Amino acid sequence: MDKNHFSKILNDPVYGFITLNKGILLNIINHPYFQRLARIKQLGLTYLVYPGAHHTRFHHAIGALHLMGQALQTFKENGVLITEDEETAVSLAILLHDIGHGPFSHALENSFVDGISHEEISKLFMNSLNLEFKGALDMAIQIFEDKYPKRFLHHLVSSQLDMDRLDYLKRDSFFTGVSEGVVSSQRIIKMFSVVNDEIVVKEKGIYSIEKFIVARRLMYWQVYLHKTVLSAEFLLAKILERARELINTGTNLFVIPTLKILLSQRINKENISQTDFLNYFSKIDDFDVFSCIKIWTESHDKIIAKLSSMLINRNLLKVKISSKKFTLEEVAKHKDIHQEILRV
Repeated sequence: MDKNHFSKILNDPVYGFITLNKGILLNIINHPYFQRLARIKQLGLTYLVYPGAHHTRFHHAIGALHLMGQALQTFKENGVLITEDEETAVSLAILLHDIGHGPFSHALENSFVDGISHEEISKLFMNSLNLEFKGALDMAIQIFEDKYPKRFLHHLVSSQLDMDRLDYLKRDSFFTGVSEGVVSSQRIIKMFSVVNDEIVVKEKGIYSIEKFIVARRLMYWQVYLHKTVLSAEFLLAKILERARELINTGTNLFVIPTLKILLSQRINKENISQTDFLNYFSKIDDFDVFSCIKIWTESHDKIIAKLSSMLINRNLLKVKISSKKFTLEEVAKHKDIHQEILRV
């Protein structure tokens, strides 16, 4: 019997049991495009600083979907009219809001495409899925693009207080162990209401909102913009930049086929619709990139071998902070030193 005829229950470490009902939501979750998110880390290389941060975009998407269900229930309890179709559509929008992320999430956002955000790639995925599911995502796409008449539904997906932020703060705090990021998402959602097509928070929920704002700021300082995390992500981007140079100059470098295709061409807003971009992009994940990097540690090219070995062995670049701009002479001096070491 078709497995999609049953509901599924997931045991989420943050919220406990989450029920996924049969129908379009479960069909989308079972789709290869969405399943790819289970192979993409939510926080990129943050685990090099916070060893527990191995959770994925799949975890986050399911968590955001769970919070969306709570928010919709709160609105209905407050007398806000939301149809069953609208409920399904906004749930699909939040479920797919991050499907456009590539390997290691934000760390490599500009390594495969030029001037295209992951939100724009998410739209491409949603349009493709909409064709496959014969228009079932029409309303979800309208909500995602803020073209649906009830604009508060879009604000649940993308705003300063959306289900995306409420989940990732709590989830990232849980997996990194940074307690300053803990927020009471359930308390905040219970304070929601709608006035003039805008989401508002009841007066007695103001302290929870203040804590949310402070928690978000602290998480940026301690986790998202941690200097060692930024160093590791910079190193990762430079490795792929060097791989692109070698591929485009005809150097014999081992690269997984789909990754090689994406690195051998520059995808931008002008040509993204003219290529088989989604087909290739949907097949790469963290494992593809790291498998290549492990092999590149023994490459004949000294630069990519050195950079790859540094990342694999966690010998990361040091961050030097200065109150004034480094001079060209200082930069040239360090460049000469390393060129001498590498003999390039």
